[in-house]
Amino acid sequence: MRALLARGDSVRVLARPRSNRHNIANLKVEVVEGRLEDEASLRKAIHGCTRLIHTAADYRIWVPDPAVMMRANVEGTRALMRAALAEKVERVVYTSSVATLGHVEGGIADEDTPSVLADKVGPYKQSKFLAEELVRRMAAEDGLPVVIVNPSTPVGPGDVKPTPTGRMIVEAASGRMPAYVDTGLNIVHVEDVAQGHLLAMEKGRIGERYILGGDNRSLADILAGIARLTGRKPPRIKLPRAPLYPLAVAAELWARLSGHEPFVTVDGLKMSRWHMFFSSAKAERELGYHHRSADEALNAAVEWFRSTGDVA
Repeated sequence: MRALLARGDSVRVLARPRSNRHNIANLKVEVVEGRLEDEASLRKAIHGCTRLIHTAADYRIWVPDPAVMMRANVEGTRALMRAALAEKVERVVYTSSVATLGHVEGGIADEDTPSVLADKVGPYKQSKFLAEELVRRMAAEDGLPVVIVNPSTPVGPGDVKPTPTGRMIVEAASGRMPAYVDTGLNIVHVEDVAQGHLLAMEKGRIGERYILGGDNRSLADILAGIARLTGRKPPRIKLPRAPLYPLAVAAELWARLSGHEPFVTVDGLKMSRWHMFFSSAKAERELGYHHRSADEALNAAVEWFRSTGDVA
């Protein structure tokens, strides 16, 4: 929204009734209420709009009822894309995820790395895979004028919940992460991802997907970087995964009883087997996309969480 407003665009925002609107407070945007489950409200919301950016998603590593996530991420996307076709929107940018892509063991994946649903761990990755598949199909079969973007691991200002990645940064910056597992992520500044959306809207090819990523870093390097920013010692203990699975099962059981999210999950451990490294070369080449360093992105995230009081 801020990137659109900064270039002078008029912006209309879809918000759920009673949703947290902290991130749009004091912004000059038009707010309309609706739900992804209500296609009529979606048509009303986008009526008269020439462009649509669909970033809404249920992003959680663990959910007590996966069907809720599937309805939001898959059926909600289907309903919004149908509404875009009915309202004759000229260009759609759909925010997918690198979660839909394949992995290259010991290497770096791109938009063409093979991937199938059976490889997807957990309801979030499964729902995003299915949603992207239906968007691509609607582009091919129904003429949906959509460009797909696949952000990697965005961090930085505006993470109000926070997201699962944001919680990891808060825990590490607060000195509550004494150990780690051997995995890796592609870290990107959230504002670079926002600019990538605008570039995709203007320059992207219909039906194509573009990774919007940053730097590939091991989790050990990420935690060491956060430690430097906060003046703390980085964790030195690398944990094997196998002994953590019983702990994750117990944490999920307690989460179901308490209503709080588990601090470690079975799906999270399964995903950590991969170094989730990606290349943004296609977006750089075709869109003119560029990104800041992972250090800049992590610094922005730590400063944001300091401003919110999540990090002292």
